[in-house]
Amino acid sequence: MEQLPDGRRVVVKRDPSAQAEAAGLRWLAESGDVAVPEVHAVDGDMLQTQYLPPSSPTEAAAREFGAGLAALHLRGADAFGCPPPGGPADAWIGRARMRNEPREDWATFYAELRVEPYLRQARDSGALSSGQAAVISRACDVLREAAGEESAAEPPARLHGDLWSGNVHFSQGRAWLIDPAAHGGHRETDLAMLQLFGAPHLTVILAAYAEAAAQAGAPLADGWQERTPMHQLFPLLVHTVLFGGGYAAQAEAAARRTLALA
Repeated sequence: MEQLPDGRRVVVKRDPSAQAEAAGLRWLAESGDVAVPEVHAVDGDMLQTQYLPPSSPTEAAAREFGAGLAALHLRGADAFGCPPPGGPADAWIGRARMRNEPREDWATFYAELRVEPYLRQARDSGALSSGQAAVISRACDVLREAAGEESAAEPPARLHGDLWSGNVHFSQGRAWLIDPAAHGGHRETDLAMLQLFGAPHLTVILAAYAEAAAQAGAPLADGWQERTPMHQLFPLLVHTVLFGGGYAAQAEAAARRTLALA
């Protein structure tokens, strides 16, 4: 945290992801559906954003966030896999590289750009055994069928892309979206990420989301809860690549549950 000459406090981040993150923050803030910190400046690998003092999570903030997230997703994106306007194709999710490149359908995008790249990295590094890698590869082969007709028919959503609880920041009585890996994707992916590591008032968030989506005429497709492991394959493999440990077993379990959907 630093202070500008005019007295404003800002967060300064120096990271290769700066350009992608700035584009993502601006894209998510565009509609005003969810609170997003202002981007003050971006230059090379330096990103300067609004400082938000942390506060305690409240049910009211969680409810507002859930409804706002539903509206944000429905703002849509140009294509599955597209980057935010002005954002680079070569982006980041945490410390892992991530490619944003449009695909015609969600299943192709998800398998080719979100699961298989990290599957290869984890297998080649030894973080995944050959048996675990084979199970995940089979899950990719049947992913299109497992996605379900109703779920696969959804248009591209405007995703945060790295929506674990640490990137939902409570401040000033609201929940703010920070550190995005934004792209056009499937809205169930953001919800699955949110459930992966838990979040304050998660039940309230999901209930408010479902209610707002239904009121907007775009209810979540039947069976979305059962598809959660399929959407968690991506973050679990990213964590396997970055941290190893027990994430490999969790990724294999998510793949087996994905295969059971077919």
